[in-house]
Amino acid sequence: MTMSLRNGVRRLGRKHLLQTTAQTATMLATMMVAIPALAQSAGGSVAGAAADIGQVAGQADTAGDSSQNEITVTGYRQSIASALAAKRNDIRITDGISSEDIGKFPAQNITEAIQRIAGVQMSNINGRGSTISIRGLGPQYARTTINGQTFASADFKDGFRYDIIQTDLASAIQVVKSPTADMDTGGLAGTVNIDTVKPLAYKGPSFIAGVKGYHSDYRGGVTPKVNAAYIKRFADDTIGVMLDVGYQKLKDRGDYLFIRNWYQPGTVAGASDAQVPGNLRYRRIDRDTEQLMGSGAIQWKPQDNFEVLLQGEYSRDHTRYDTRQMVFGRWAASAVTVNHVANGVADKIAISNFNVDNNDQPELRKLQTQAYTGTINWSPTDTTHIRAIGHYTQGDAKLYEWATIDEVHFAGGGTLDISDPSNVKWNTASLTDGSIYNMGNRTWYAFVDGATHIQSARDRAVQADLTQDIDWHGIKALVFGAKYHHESFDTKAYRHDRDADVTDPVTYPEFAWIPDLAQTGVTVNNFLGGSMGIPHSFLSVNAPLWQQILRDKGIAVPDTPDWPNTYRVDRYIPAVYAMANIEGSLFDLPLRGNVGVRYEHTHQNVTSSLTNGTDSSATLLGQQHVVQDYGNVLPSASFALDLTPRLVARIAAAKVLVRPLLNSQTQMADTITRVTTSLRPSVSVAQGESRLKPLTANQLDLSLEFYHGKGNSISVAGFYKAVKNGTFTQFYCPSSYDGVALNGVVSDCQSADLKTDYSFSRVQNDNRVIHIKGVEFSASQNFDAILPVKGFGAVGNVTVVDTDASAIGTGFNLRDLSKLTWNLTPYWENEMFSARLSVNHRSSYVQDAASSFFVNGGLTHVVRPRTQLDLALGFTPAEYLSFTAGIINLNNTHEDAYQTTSDTFQLASRTGRTFYLSASTRF
Repeated sequence: MTMSLRNGVRRLGRKHLLQTTAQTATMLATMMVAIPALAQSAGGSVAGAAADIGQVAGQADTAGDSSQNEITVTGYRQSIASALAAKRNDIRITDGISSEDIGKFPAQNITEAIQRIAGVQMSNINGRGSTISIRGLGPQYARTTINGQTFASADFKDGFRYDIIQTDLASAIQVVKSPTADMDTGGLAGTVNIDTVKPLAYKGPSFIAGVKGYHSDYRGGVTPKVNAAYIKRFADDTIGVMLDVGYQKLKDRGDYLFIRNWYQPGTVAGASDAQVPGNLRYRRIDRDTEQLMGSGAIQWKPQDNFEVLLQGEYSRDHTRYDTRQMVFGRWAASAVTVNHVANGVADKIAISNFNVDNNDQPELRKLQTQAYTGTINWSPTDTTHIRAIGHYTQGDAKLYEWATIDEVHFAGGGTLDISDPSNVKWNTASLTDGSIYNMGNRTWYAFVDGATHIQSARDRAVQADLTQDIDWHGIKALVFGAKYHHESFDTKAYRHDRDADVTDPVTYPEFAWIPDLAQTGVTVNNFLGGSMGIPHSFLSVNAPLWQQILRDKGIAVPDTPDWPNTYRVDRYIPAVYAMANIEGSLFDLPLRGNVGVRYEHTHQNVTSSLTNGTDSSATLLGQQHVVQDYGNVLPSASFALDLTPRLVARIAAAKVLVRPLLNSQTQMADTITRVTTSLRPSVSVAQGESRLKPLTANQLDLSLEFYHGKGNSISVAGFYKAVKNGTFTQFYCPSSYDGVALNGVVSDCQSADLKTDYSFSRVQNDNRVIHIKGVEFSASQNFDAILPVKGFGAVGNVTVVDTDASAIGTGFNLRDLSKLTWNLTPYWENEMFSARLSVNHRSSYVQDAASSFFVNGGLTHVVRPRTQLDLALGFTPAEYLSFTAGIINLNNTHEDAYQTTSDTFQLASRTGRTFYLSASTRF
């Protein structure tokens, strides 16, 4: 059967990319009036939309003028044209990027690649792109799929960690912002689909190999990357095989100077109306990463109406962290003299004396994710199409940490001046003088303090779809489907602590074995890159040495179960759905669309621990099962109207569902953790989260897109979401607890005698409706028609998001929301050379303790606006050989934060630039 472009795309996405009629448009309009809360949707499954993107691009734009159509589209411009072709031919609200070839994305990892997409914000860890937010919603609200199926995150908390994925895996990445009924739920912000190569659709060279070297100017050294891919068709193009393997090492470093604790107004003499810094901290993190990633596929298509596709993906990430920290304080309120106050903050203080925690914490994180998918596509007749899918994915994380802490007294105190947030001044005793760490000056120590977390996330799924082409009154096809999947999250927690008492050498004989820091300490130089008026070198304890001494003396510190922080979540989710794919006209204009409904039933079982206590030393008495059952009807509709051959209008509406989320502070059992062995005792109380309700949202999208010439477009989109049952962490401080009177200050909760720190938190649903609205603008333009030199162009986008969400801690809030983000990428290329500068900006955003280590419970800080520049240069002397060179974070920007007002210091960070050089061959 001969297929038009639209039918070709429809066959690629089978039941996903189909069109709508005027009758159905009228029905949708009526439905939207009757149910105004209905929100955004789309017209096809993610896998179908992104599949064979290169083929679609080759057919796509015939609307440009003749001069533009004569342009040879290669390299980066080809990737732009491919992505725009997929966007134009999709019915849903989507944006994406594609690769010129396997492994040719201009970034270290998937995160840094997709931050160029409109509405996507990237969050860094040690300067390396790690997690993403879409349209202002946090990382945990974006669903991630591989070829349309779930890809389990190895570290399943706090959203998917994209930095474990090398770019070699992807041939195209698509962000779907409006769902269709056949898509799995969970993407409140959107669904990110990473599409891998399908062997029979691939037209490029059979073998591709590459080498790359990375250099971190903050860490030093060069780390390698190698990758190879093999793609071949056999048996008269009925069998295709693909194998792609990549291995890389990375080294980076992050330096952080920050204040985590603050005294509230009135606590410190002379500061009745001002916050006062409660400590100062140095924190340096060295990170060594080793990654292995592979993907493979076997595709068999013996005839046009039958196909079998087997796909597999594997990712392994082993990272070693070495965190060295100097904690100055927490100094007593009585030891502080306030010398100056400005903007509600004591910005110049003197501290008469305090203790210093010298901390070295090695960590090992072993992350592994695998996914396997089998798909059968069969058309027993020309009008009947059957698809069956079996899928399994598993993410495993083994997280270990071992800390050594040596606490001594700095009797001479120090002075702190934060009046200039760009030049903090800190004066105290020498930080490289090992003699301070003597027996008489030591107040507390620990040879080993740490934890072990063994985590696993799994998803097993089966799915079957029936598509019946009917071509009746504008309805091109009816789709019926069912899916069943069982997702589970399991975490086992352990502690290995030996906190010692300097006054009890009998119980803790290791007091006599503490090595001389002057001889064995590790000197850290050039802290914070030598910036600011602070000591830039310090002597750090050597945790491996201390812990080896303990073992040599025959003292073992075993892992003991931390039952309150051990839990399992099982969700059994059957779903059925029906859709109508429609193609017709409205006022004689071509109209495409999809209308559908999905019903999901969720049976959730949370297994947590019953103990004889509530801290990490508690004994297990049994297990508690909290069971929830709920069903949800999720309608969706999306339409694309071709106003002219170049102008496309879209509308999409849907109801979406997100089940209770996990983050780094998730606890299913009520827990109380008491630390009594340190000089400053503390009590932490957290309420369990096993009974949280699912979050739902009604959403609506509108867009207008103008396509002119290959790879050229202008589009504007508006979106709206009404969110209910969003979760939030509430910190509080009661007047008393367990018979102890408290000061009642949420952000600085202490006993009334100010000798013990307390922290109280609970996660709960917000039953109010939170409204999120925004506008996205994007454009892509080559300048060949106006410049004498061919090959110049630019791609850019701007996103503005607004919300009436409550203040953090009082209701559901959008974590890490930058209200303004924009990206601009000017480029130039010809057949041999290319140059590309990417500029990425995000405005300031608020964080609390749930999203940042640098914020104490009950407080917030604001991360300052940030603009990052990345540069990529290319040289292709021959068709089979190419070289690239680039700089990530060319302008050496960094993430800093302020407390209270923008001219108040709270956090300064430095991560530096990353340089890379690569070569690849293909034949």
